[in-house]
Amino acid sequence: MAKSLGIFVTSPQNMKHVMGITKAAKAKGSKVKVFFTWMGVHLTKCAEFKNLCDLADDVSICVDSYKKCGYDTKDVPPGLTEKKMATQAQHGEIVEDYECYLTL
Repeated sequence: MAKSLGIFVTSPQNMKHVMGITKAAKAKGSKVKVFFTWMGVHLTKCAEFKNLCDLADDVSICVDSYKKCGYDTKDVPPGLTEKKMATQAQHGEIVEDYECYLTL
């Protein structure tokens, strides 16, 4: 397996760090998957979110958290597809398949 980093985002205050870490990891040749859950789904409304989707290898969000935070599940954030409005199985994939794991 190539170098890989999974980032589990739960806080709505860490977009600067998510972007910085993703940029650094990609610059070093790592595969990066980012999963947003709980209050972290608010970051899908940041202007930088689309840039993150373009930069990372895979970005998905917990659709249940998105809904619980008051968002319409039909309102797919720019950069994502409906398929990436997913379940906690995406988090499990990070735990199982990625060499490094980071929670923000």
